[in-house]
Amino acid sequence: MSGNLVRGFAVASATAVTTVGAVTGVAQSSTHQAADDTETAAGDSTLLADLPMGQQAQVQAAYLTQQADTQAIAADNSARRTAEQTARKQAAQDAIAKQKAAQRKADQQKALQEAKDRQEAQQKAARSSTASGPISLAPQSSYTAADAKAIARQMMSGDQFQCFSNIVDHESGWNYKAVNPSSGAYGLVQAYPGSKMASAGSDWQTNPATQIKWGLNYMNERYGSPCDAWTFWQANGSY
Repeated sequence: MSGNLVRGFAVASATAVTTVGAVTGVAQSSTHQAADDTETAAGDSTLLADLPMGQQAQVQAAYLTQQADTQAIAADNSARRTAEQTARKQAAQDAIAKQKAAQRKADQQKALQEAKDRQEAQQKAARSSTASGPISLAPQSSYTAADAKAIARQMMSGDQFQCFSNIVDHESGWNYKAVNPSSGAYGLVQAYPGSKMASAGSDWQTNPATQIKWGLNYMNERYGSPCDAWTFWQANGSY
């Protein structure tokens, strides 16, 4: 190796020269010491040129080793910073995803509660409309099925009437004087015993309005609504 190359290593790698010392090596002390070593190495570069070839190779190897260590440390630091940044980014994304999931769940629960509230309000309205049961038809000596249906339509909403009508179709065919020969159940909704309908009016035997009022109250109180009663009827063949 030429003297110029050794001098180059001595100047560019003063820390390495100091570490090697007299090629045997002592520990580097501080940044200020490294600066002093650089000046010393520059001043002593002529002496390094006079080193035997084997010692010059050791100086070169020490310099290259230090450079490799420095690069490895820098790479480790860079990898650590990248990992930390990735972890922070992932944590932020996880927090946002968790917040969105919680919001979706809250929205679903709110929608379910609103639907439940609407259903309860509809049932309450149906029950309250039944309490008075305003009937425009004047009392008659007899009523047809059409008359009874017209009365029922005035006492409940259209969808509830259809469910109510489905039950009455099966129970009595809209005959307000229908009697079950086996049980004695009576009227449009086949109350058993028929006298229970007296709670809705003393004319329960002859007035379909009284029977409808009692039957609607019964369905609301026992099942929640005529449609809920119809659902039960379909599953059990009676209500």
